[in-house]
Amino acid sequence: MTDLNTIAQNYITAWNEADADRRAALLKTTFTEDVSYRDPLMQGDGHKGVAALIDGVQQRFAGFRFSLKGTPDGFADKIRFSWNLGPEGTPSVIEGTDIGIIENGRLKSVTGFLDKVPAQ
Repeated sequence: MTDLNTIAQNYITAWNEADADRRAALLKTTFTEDVSYRDPLMQGDGHKGVAALIDGVQQRFAGFRFSLKGTPDGFADKIRFSWNLGPEGTPSVIEGTDIGIIENGRLKSVTGFLDKVPAQ
């Protein structure tokens, strides 16, 4: 049985990891080689594509951290979880919900939805 909490936590940990080598190891644990990531603002494929997205988010939101919001749920090969993004110890600035397809305990695809974004 797939542990949804572990999958979601590994995902959050990968997005928070600043060290490229440690992040590469987390990407291998968390995502299939051919992972596909899509949200309203960005997309990436494979470990290199997701790593580039993470780099971009970390540069744009320096000092911000992701955290899980609530408890992941899912069924069959699906997972749904929500997350927060903001400076540690303060209310989140951005919130989202991601839907994933799981293959052999790793995420094969992720579709992200932005639930809360700052006013432009």
